[in-house]
Amino acid sequence: MEQTMAGNDSLKERHSLAVERIRQIGMEETVKGACCDYFRTVASFLLLTEELWDTVESGKLDAYSLEQHRELNTRLYEDILPQNYGHSYGNPAYAVEKLGEVYGKILSFLYTELRGLIVYAFEQRLEEMVVHLELFIEIYNCFEQQEAPEYREIQQIVYWFVSDYSELFAARRVRESVDPSLDFAVRIIMDSDLTDLRYLYRYGEYVSENEIKMAQFMNTLTEEEICAMADTCTEGFRIGFIVDGKDLSIKNTVNIRYQLGFERMVRRMIQNFEKMGLSPVIYRYAVSTVNKKQHMRLGYTGAVPNKQFDYDHKADRAIYFDKKFMERKLGVMRTAYEEYKKLANKHAGPAVVEVFGEIPFIPETKKEAYRLSEKQQQLSVAMDSEVTQLTNQYIIGKERGFTVIAFPVPEIGPDFESIFRDTIRINTLDYQLYQRIQQTIINTLDTGVAAHIKGCGANRTDLTVAFAALEDRTKQSLFENCVADVNIPVGEVFTSPRLKGTNGVLHVSQVYLGELNYQDLALTFTDGMVTDYSCGNFDTQEENRAYISENVLFHHDTLPLGEFAIGTNTTAYAMARRYGIADRLPILIAEKMGPHFAVGDTCFCWQEDMPVYNPDHKEIIARDNEISMLRKEDPAKAYFGCHTDITIPYEELGLLEVIRENGERIPIIQNGRFVLPGTEELNEPLE
Repeated sequence: MEQTMAGNDSLKERHSLAVERIRQIGMEETVKGACCDYFRTVASFLLLTEELWDTVESGKLDAYSLEQHRELNTRLYEDILPQNYGHSYGNPAYAVEKLGEVYGKILSFLYTELRGLIVYAFEQRLEEMVVHLELFIEIYNCFEQQEAPEYREIQQIVYWFVSDYSELFAARRVRESVDPSLDFAVRIIMDSDLTDLRYLYRYGEYVSENEIKMAQFMNTLTEEEICAMADTCTEGFRIGFIVDGKDLSIKNTVNIRYQLGFERMVRRMIQNFEKMGLSPVIYRYAVSTVNKKQHMRLGYTGAVPNKQFDYDHKADRAIYFDKKFMERKLGVMRTAYEEYKKLANKHAGPAVVEVFGEIPFIPETKKEAYRLSEKQQQLSVAMDSEVTQLTNQYIIGKERGFTVIAFPVPEIGPDFESIFRDTIRINTLDYQLYQRIQQTIINTLDTGVAAHIKGCGANRTDLTVAFAALEDRTKQSLFENCVADVNIPVGEVFTSPRLKGTNGVLHVSQVYLGELNYQDLALTFTDGMVTDYSCGNFDTQEENRAYISENVLFHHDTLPLGEFAIGTNTTAYAMARRYGIADRLPILIAEKMGPHFAVGDTCFCWQEDMPVYNPDHKEIIARDNEISMLRKEDPAKAYFGCHTDITIPYEELGLLEVIRENGERIPIIQNGRFVLPGTEELNEPLE
């Protein structure tokens, strides 16, 4: 106890000294040239976070009016908002323009990393505050002592910062994923008066009109409506364990991910899960470079102030990422998982509330932004594989489950409330109807050795997908009959294809993957592996290929076709057309609106040896492919840590047919309509 108090006193002293030094920096002109403005600007921001720290620590923030909260939120985030981003040091293009090639990129990274202090101040995480303030001072000292310090000197300061403090950042991230005692967000959800919208600002996230209107709308819903939304999600989670033959009673925690504004629903979810014996583990998306995964936000989040800002900094780890750092971080994670082993073993998995409807984002690729070198890309692939294996070792893959559900946000437009209620209807469709129709499709698919998919109009798809071999059709099946349990809404049948014999081109005119737009995306498969790819987003083929390599292949040289599925939710498709929101839908719904193909791992990754059965009691035996089978020799060669679904919409689909061993072909979908006898009801929403 005395050591803890002494350590805290030491941190407080370091904090006080650092803040005092930064006050001085804000008034000094000892650094020459353009960098003087940079350091004074960043020092001003750091003093704002220090003011925030004091406001939170003293309890004064609790007395803020709604207008005061809004004003503070604007001050914290205004510098990187789109309207101001052209003159922000968070913009690497502006930073390079003002500070030059040598310093611009790395100082833009530094400012981006320091913006995490907003979170640390709200959560009162003193050590993270202190080490970041000291990082800023150390780099400032370089410029103060030398008129033009070498890039290498600054880079080494950053390198040793992320390496030395991996124990702080990476270990904390492991703990956040399994420890319910870290309940910062839970307390906001459960203790706040959710009719008082000031609660939205207690997280420290950027709050836009979207979150405010979402929370206001949620407050207009009846308790019965809130329960229906939450119960669909939590029951899906519970039923998923039953369907997969897993024991939920041995689990103690569940992770909930959501966007601000959905707290009424999440509160009910927490209550439901507690009745199942599960405590909530709710963590924010990563704000430290050590834990970030490109531009993606895994965890709860507020509004994204500027998606281009996140995209510009998705590869900032290029500054320090090498084999030594990789080994350091993996070692820290392994030690942390050992420390929290009991908590990790009792974790049941994630329940995710996704949102859709934001204005589509088309990123700009900037030459000033960091890019991973070829060697770093290879290391990144290796590290992702190691992290996946490590996580599955402690949060045991074959024992955990998940569920995902999605709802629109007000940004989708004036039809928001109608779309929201239609989405609730889609999420609660009659699963027995779909189960029956989908079984009809599966019965036909099980008679084939492959499927042939061909586009129509401008769609250039011409792809043959090979199936695994069935030994006993009376007891076995190739496709899973997926209804609304873990993967909400209802509406798909899927399999793990055989790679050998899977050949051709997959093409879509436009698709959003991971919130990024792809135009004229085309992937070529040879024996189930991606052998070529292109899109039409940028002026040069080099830029287009790099875009796909980074954001679809995730720097792998190639990926297998891990899933082939047929989406059957024509009701969702009709809704998308009625409101003109097809480009706003999440993959969770979009994948149910036509045949889809996933590159990367199979749907059964890390659970291939667990028997899975359809409602007709047939075992789904297509749980592996030739790549995933390598797990028995070397898991690093079997898993890729990614699974990206690409859907061909019905209107771009000319033909989907089953090919039998004798050459006979049975059409399932033709010219965007289901033609297999027994599936006609699926066409009704399309008429």
